[in-house]
Amino acid sequence: MIELDQVTLVYPGMTLSFDLSVDAGECLALVGPSGAGKSTLLSVVAGFEQPTSGRVRLAGEDVTESPPASRPVTTVFQEHNLFAHLDATANVGLGIDPGLKLSRDDHARVALALDQVGLGGLGGRLPVELSGGQRQRVALARALVRRRPILLLDEPFAALGPALRREMLDLVDALRRAETLTTILVSHHPEDALQAADRSAFVSEGRIIAIDQTARLFSSGTHPELSDYLGRAE
Repeated sequence: MIELDQVTLVYPGMTLSFDLSVDAGECLALVGPSGAGKSTLLSVVAGFEQPTSGRVRLAGEDVTESPPASRPVTTVFQEHNLFAHLDATANVGLGIDPGLKLSRDDHARVALALDQVGLGGLGGRLPVELSGGQRQRVALARALVRRRPILLLDEPFAALGPALRREMLDLVDALRRAETLTTILVSHHPEDALQAADRSAFVSEGRIIAIDQTARLFSSGTHPELSDYLGRAE
């Protein structure tokens, strides 16, 4: 579903290079230190960054030159990007039409998405009336109504406490399986990857240093840089 083929990005003082493939319906976690290139990799998939060389293929189609709006991708960021003056229902509806010109079926889609993320009955609340976890649930519901098969999560739960973060990861996992979403999750927390990801990749200095089944990657001890990173995380 996602293929980065010899993708490079050249910046002053740094070159990033990625080769990666992610199967349909899989969840891949990207773990590594700040500045390693994890968010840049997501931006390449989403189309916010153009590679200097290499190809980006999504669902078998070369989208290297395609703008973000035409790609089958939805991104959820740490900042949930909700509009403060719009209630939860309207914020979710923006995922269908930015002008909020919604049909009866569209409104039903919005209500269903809010139910799926556990916010049924709360559609009339403004973001300020919702908790941090509930606001991220609204952002997830908006991603669901877009009906894009690829979901990119750029540390969306980093500001949440451990218990709420685990709850949100369980929700993402359930939604991914129910909707067959191909997911890439960026996190600084190895425990997030162990909870939610089929495979994980360790990213350092603009490269994927190691990639494997999540539990095997974190337990192997065969990658010194990863071992150092895990030691610091502990």
